[in-house]
Amino acid sequence: MSDLLTSSPVAGLADPERRAAALAAAAEAGWPSTETEEWRYSPVNDLGIEGLSPAPAPGAPADVPDLPLADRAASVTVVDGAVVDIVIGAGWAEKGLVVEVLTSPGRLADSGVDADVGDEEVTAYDLLHQAWSPGALVIRTPAGLSVREPVVVHTHHAAVGAVSFPDLVIEAGEGSDLTVVEHQTSAPGAGASVPRVELRVGDAARLRYQVLQDLGRDHVQLARQRSSVGAQATLVSGIAAFGGRYTRLRSDSALVGRGGTANLVAAYYGDGTQIHDFRTFQHHHARHTRSDLLFKGAQDDASGSIYTGMIHIHPDGAGSNAFQTNRNIKLSPDAWAWSVPNLEIENNDVRCSHASTVSPVDADQQFYLQARGVPPVAADRLIVAGFFDEVIERLPAAGLRDEVRRLVAAKLDTRGAVDAPETPGAEAVDR
Repeated sequence: MSDLLTSSPVAGLADPERRAAALAAAAEAGWPSTETEEWRYSPVNDLGIEGLSPAPAPGAPADVPDLPLADRAASVTVVDGAVVDIVIGAGWAEKGLVVEVLTSPGRLADSGVDADVGDEEVTAYDLLHQAWSPGALVIRTPAGLSVREPVVVHTHHAAVGAVSFPDLVIEAGEGSDLTVVEHQTSAPGAGASVPRVELRVGDAARLRYQVLQDLGRDHVQLARQRSSVGAQATLVSGIAAFGGRYTRLRSDSALVGRGGTANLVAAYYGDGTQIHDFRTFQHHHARHTRSDLLFKGAQDDASGSIYTGMIHIHPDGAGSNAFQTNRNIKLSPDAWAWSVPNLEIENNDVRCSHASTVSPVDADQQFYLQARGVPPVAADRLIVAGFFDEVIERLPAAGLRDEVRRLVAAKLDTRGAVDAPETPGAEAVDR
């Protein structure tokens, strides 16, 4: 049996009975497979996570990568799922900014379903997170506090051959304003992480949450993000994804207060045999809510991407506006992308749209640039940069936009030079 399903080490963590029950439930549930719609198109049968061990208690490595953000309200370092360092800027704690660690399992415990979000499949990975997470990092603002600088969270996976279970909860109090930036990295070597994030946006609050994912090429990530947006509140949630062997994000965004808004953006670029997998759900529970999703990705070499999205207008969601757009650009003949948008509408007083495209580099744009003396390689770089610029400008952390552009340029610099990883199970899903 997998070390992940062994109950005895759980006794060293808080709330051992609850954790042991989660382990037993995970063993009974079994590993997910592509036979379920939740994991369709994915290589879930070949990830090899069942052969890994839970990450041990970490130290604080000196080489955790940093970000080019000078001004910060707080900085937090998370290694292998455990918080190892918290630094809060001068004056912010006195104003009410809370950055703390709770040692109990995360909010997906018990049923794994929040009535404000909607029906969710609870998988063995969710149950393992309940069992093995060292505790939740909680970032909280009181009502009315505007935090001018971002809170920066460095989430680093250091343990080779192990799985970590980071847990992050962000609560923006009524009328507050907060920006949180999370930088996800990993050490060289095979490993996996199962992060869980909860975003709670109080009435009339503004929360900006930005992930910069730059994991190692042998890393597998199975992430879940759940958000709840109150009345007249705004959430801007963005991800820029460049690393990993297979990285998956399921995002459930619930608009539960009248007039709430959720803007969801993502930029992703794969090469080699990388796979980026996104499953998004926009739940409109309340009247006059708005959601706008824009995901753009590029696939090079034999890499691929998966996008499935659902806009769900619930019966009380009259007057809602919901938009969903996924665009993919294939940079090589062997690259691939699945894009499947969906609508479920239970109220006729709404406005919804969805769109998706998967296409190679536009031949007319190539011809236009080359006819004006731009060499073919440079022309493709300009086209790809322009393709991403729309979504980069919408990313919530303005101070990181140039860094995202730099990472796109770095991918373009290494075109055709990326070898496929030799990790077992790294082969692409059978399409």
